[in-house]
Amino acid sequence: MKKENPPAKPAVGGEALMEGIMMRGPTQAATAIRLPNGKIETKIIPITLPKDRCKLLGWPLIRGPVNLVHSMAFGIKCLMESAEKAVDGIMEESPPESKLDRWIEKHFGPKMMSVIGVIGTVLGIVLMLGLFLLLPTLLYDQIVLRFFGDIGWRAVFEGLFRIMLFVGYMWLTSLLKDIQRVFAYHGAEHKAIFAYEAGLDLTVENVRKQSRLHPRCGTSFIFMVILLSILVSALLSVLVPQLWAADNLLIRMPIRLLMMPILMALGYEFIRLAGKHINNPITRALSFPGKSMQRITTKEPDDSMIEIGIVALKLALDMPCDEFLVTNDKEENHDATPSDEPSEENTDTL
Repeated sequence: MKKENPPAKPAVGGEALMEGIMMRGPTQAATAIRLPNGKIETKIIPITLPKDRCKLLGWPLIRGPVNLVHSMAFGIKCLMESAEKAVDGIMEESPPESKLDRWIEKHFGPKMMSVIGVIGTVLGIVLMLGLFLLLPTLLYDQIVLRFFGDIGWRAVFEGLFRIMLFVGYMWLTSLLKDIQRVFAYHGAEHKAIFAYEAGLDLTVENVRKQSRLHPRCGTSFIFMVILLSILVSALLSVLVPQLWAADNLLIRMPIRLLMMPILMALGYEFIRLAGKHINNPITRALSFPGKSMQRITTKEPDDSMIEIGIVALKLALDMPCDEFLVTNDKEENHDATPSDEPSEENTDTL
């Protein structure tokens, strides 16, 4: 008789929040946030996969961009909620000093501050993408072409500059004290998922021993997309060199934007593959640059952060976690609100 293979573990993913972690399981997501008073506030959010509404959205190369857009929208929402919870007690003791902040809160309520925060986040992402796509091209046109002529390595130059820009931005961001705590929660998220995937009991001791570098991570995804953009741009510059001429900037930019969904789809499929074959030497080699980048975007967490990761993961998997919840108000903290966030092909955003 054939020996039956054990059933595969449900895929999980997550995201670091302000003083907390969000985890996504097969049917629900969960957030766990450390309040200023030290208590853990939790929230369970039912989820629906896009492919459950339309099977086409679950096909390879299509599911990637679709799931990432949903993940980004849901992640920003969770991040803003966690920021509001994390500073709620502090703001009560220290009212905003800015007259503009007090005026907005008085006339529009505290929710308007969250809306402004979301708008600022979205504008920041748009600005970063604009600089990320446009700045390397302008530098090549204004410096390399002007002083050295067309050396035929535009795609490589622009790609390497984007890598330097990305690494430099993340390194400078990691110097901020508040961001260092977010990156530490990011490390706790990875450690908890590693312990779960290894079949270990989700205890602080077991989770603490795990690596904070995970191949199925948003940082690795971004890095893979950059590498793929270098390869695809180099290929197009050889096949259609006219598109990469210095006077075709208005043509190249729309083409780059149209390439983004394809690159995102390919990068998404790769990190899913890397997550399933962690010990494969080929996937390990290809994952090395992204995992190396995680040495910046993750930090070693303390035990209180690890507890948050365990609570969020257990709740996302519908497992009991009473030993970590020191209060008896767990039921009222588990606010169930519907969400369209996908969970099967999980990728965290930071």
